[in-house]
Amino acid sequence: MSGNSPFRAWWAQRPPAAGAAVMATGIVSVGLHLTGAETLSRIALVLACVAWAGLAVDFVARLLLDRGRWLTDARTPGALTAVAATTVLGTRFSALGRQTLAEALLALSAVLWPPLLILVVRHWTRRMPGAVFLDCVATQGLAVLAATLAAALTAAWLAHTALVLFWLGLVLYGFALARFDRRQVLEGPGDQWIAGGALAISALAGAKLLAADSARLYLWNDDDRGVLRTVTVALLVLDLAWYAVLLVAEAVRPRPRYDVRRWATVFPMGMTAVAMLSTEAALDIPWLKGPGQVLVWVAVAAWLTVAAGAAAAERAALGKGF
Repeated sequence: MSGNSPFRAWWAQRPPAAGAAVMATGIVSVGLHLTGAETLSRIALVLACVAWAGLAVDFVARLLLDRGRWLTDARTPGALTAVAATTVLGTRFSALGRQTLAEALLALSAVLWPPLLILVVRHWTRRMPGAVFLDCVATQGLAVLAATLAAALTAAWLAHTALVLFWLGLVLYGFALARFDRRQVLEGPGDQWIAGGALAISALAGAKLLAADSARLYLWNDDDRGVLRTVTVALLVLDLAWYAVLLVAEAVRPRPRYDVRRWATVFPMGMTAVAMLSTEAALDIPWLKGPGQVLVWVAVAAWLTVAAGAAAAERAALGKGF
């Protein structure tokens, strides 16, 4: 394949936010696993891994061969999808019992997180799109994976690290909310949904922290558990409120045209479902299970819709090059 091939030209134009496709596919895999649809879950996991591998190769290639382009991309909020996507895959692999692989993905995301977070935050502007909330999503992704591994490996230090990341993620959400352009609720091309998705992954982190506690670890006393329970439930309620508001906004002002940022719509949908199911299990709130399962299939339908739009758009883009 020549250096000027249409495929290479198309691939070079892929924005950093394309990592949201891995996040969306990975969280759909997690949701399907929680509903018992294991075969579909593993198919989604394979797709997510293939996409992650392609983006990882591109990430390294640009870092080594096109440092200027890499730095330009790394300053955008979409760069943090690299961290978030890696933590989502790590969480799914942990559920499969592949703890060593999950640990490796946690280590990789922990290495990527500080420099990318600093670069992104330093280049914030006054009115930002929904992608501004990826600072919270990436941080809470680390908290979720660390708490998941803390339970799997009986490692208290991971749980305590996850707790610090959990609170830091909430602080970052507050800063992001101050920068968020509220007009994006009605005008955003898809990534405005991350405003709710960041709360969903925060609620998931809270649920994972509660689930990590055990007689062997004894992580939290009654007061700690009470605070975590209250905050987790509050985050889930706020997430569902965002979900409703954004859904109404989509109905009031439909935006049917495909945009790569639509993957950032699927991710919050799937994350809300996973947060509900995980909160149901960790806090013993049975009535959350039914709605959570329904929202998993809503996220699957959204994934299929966006995937069809992506396939059509990319086929058209490749066709123009020939």
